[in-house]
Amino acid sequence: MSGNEVASSPIKSSPAPVRVAVVGAGYWGINHVRTFARLPGCELSLVCDSDLKNHKRAQGLAPAARLCADYAAVLADPSIDAVVLATPAVLHAEQSMAALKAGKHVFVEKPLALSVPDAQAVKAVADSSGRVLMVGHLLLYHAAVLRLREMIQNGDIGEVYYLYGLRVNLGKLRQDENAMWSLAPHDVSIILYLLGQVPVSVAARGHAYLQPGVEDVVFLNLIFGDGKMAQIQVSWLDPRKERRLTVVGERRMVEFDDSHPTEKLRIYDKGFQRPPEFTQFGEFLTVRNGDIHIPHLDLPEPLNVECRHFVECIQRGAAPRTGAKEGLDVIRVLGAAEQSLKNQGMPIAIEDV
Repeated sequence: MSGNEVASSPIKSSPAPVRVAVVGAGYWGINHVRTFARLPGCELSLVCDSDLKNHKRAQGLAPAARLCADYAAVLADPSIDAVVLATPAVLHAEQSMAALKAGKHVFVEKPLALSVPDAQAVKAVADSSGRVLMVGHLLLYHAAVLRLREMIQNGDIGEVYYLYGLRVNLGKLRQDENAMWSLAPHDVSIILYLLGQVPVSVAARGHAYLQPGVEDVVFLNLIFGDGKMAQIQVSWLDPRKERRLTVVGERRMVEFDDSHPTEKLRIYDKGFQRPPEFTQFGEFLTVRNGDIHIPHLDLPEPLNVECRHFVECIQRGAAPRTGAKEGLDVIRVLGAAEQSLKNQGMPIAIEDV
C-alpha cells in the first residue's frame, strides 16, 4: 500500500427488512397496520382481512401493501417473513401454529389462546420451529410499567405486600370471550412481570348479566408462594373507564394510572413505620404521611415500542420479552380462574391446571 492510499474498513450492511403481513385490520389490527407501515427495519408487504370494508382504510395507511382476504394465501406466500395476528382470540392458537409451521415468525395479540392445552400446544410448536413467537402483552412495553418494575427491583418501595388492579368500562361487548379473557390478560401479565413469579392459586367470581354464559364482571384473587396477594376487577359493564394498578409496599405505594393523559405514575411516600424500641403497643406502628411524587416519564407509544421489539428480535435472533413462556404463564392463571368461576369461586392451584 502506497503512502497515498487509505485502508478502507469493511462497510457493515444493514439487515434486510423484515417483510410483514398483518392479519386482521379491524378495531385493533388497524393500529398494527399503521405502526408496521412506518416502522424502520420492516416492510409491510401484505394486509389480510376477510372483511373487505377494512381494506380501504388499510390501503390508506399502507398504500404499498398488497391486500387479500384469505389467510391461507398469507401462509403460502414465500416472500412473507413474519405474520401479525390481530384476529379474534378464539383463532389465535390455530392461526399461530399454522404460521409457525409455515416457517413464519409470529406476533399474536393477547391472549395466546383460550385454554391451557391450546397455549401449551402453541408453545411446543414455537419451541421446535426456530422462529420468534411473541405475544402482544402491550403494557409490558409501557414506560411507566418498566419504571415501576425498576423501582421494585431496586427496593425503592421496600417489600411488596399486595397489588390490586381495576380495568373497567362500558363496552365493548364480546360473544366469544368473557370480560376476564378480554381484559384481565393486561393486569395478569403486568403483575407476573412486576413480581417475577406465577401465583400458586387463583380464585375468581363473576356474573353474566347481559349475555347468558358470558361473564360481564369478574373479580380475581391471586395468591403467591411468598405471601404476596393480588386482586383484579374487570368489567365491561361500568359507568367509567378506569385503568389502574396499585402496588402497596413496605416503604412506599405506587399507582399506575393508564387513563391519565400525563400522570401515569404516582408515588406515595406513606405507610407504617416500626420504631426500634417501644414501650406500649400503640407506639409499635405509626402512620407515616409523606409527599406524593409524580415522576417525569418519556412516553413513547407502547405499540410502537412493542412492534419494534418484535422486528429487532427477528433480526438478532433474540427471545422476546413476551414470548411463548410468558404467554403460557398468563393463560395458566386465566385457566385456573376459569375453573374457579365454574366452581363458585373455589381456589384452584396453578399446578393442577
